[in-house]
Amino acid sequence: MRRMLVLAMTGLMLASCTQTEQGAAIGAGTGAVIGGLATGNVRGAAVGAAIGGVSGALIGSVAEQPGQCYYRDRYGRRYIDDCPRRY
Repeated sequence: MRRMLVLAMTGLMLASCTQTEQGAAIGAGTGAVIGGLATGNVRGAAVGAAIGGVSGALIGSVAEQPGQCYYRDRYGRRYIDDCPRRY
């Protein structure tokens, strides 16, 4: 019963966050678990949390820009513009 309450509270907290914040939280949690299991110590969990948090935040920030795509020009520079229709 206690676990269900904690999971419900965690879900409610994440529901009020932006996509970037949700991505960072989920990435950090997943990274911490994977890093801890892979190395067997706290340092690995901390590194995994940091890498997962940054990766999740980047993925979440892209999700906040619907209808926007990343492109590269012929000189290799990246830019953001509207996606093609029906994309």
